[in-house]
Amino acid sequence: MAQEEIIRVMQDAIWTVILTALPPLLLGLVVGLIVALFQAVTSIQEATLAFVPKIFAVFLALMIFGGYMIGTLTGFVNSLFEQIPYIIRS
Repeated sequence: MAQEEIIRVMQDAIWTVILTALPPLLLGLVVGLIVALFQAVTSIQEATLAFVPKIFAVFLALMIFGGYMIGTLTGFVNSLFEQIPYIIRS
């Protein structure tokens, strides 16, 4: 396997991880920002108020974007399996 092919496969893997992890992370970030703003405005410093909404937001994102995430991972794995004969020949 040539070094260029390894680099390309690793770039595709990193890009797939980014695309797969982005929806729950982004939604958790937005909810965390809203909760932090709410805590700053009301001076409420309850620890569970910071974590529970983010957990629910991440679970909601997983339920909404789960099909997209599985499709992205499946597409990546299928492309890897399709490339096996070409990688072996080189």
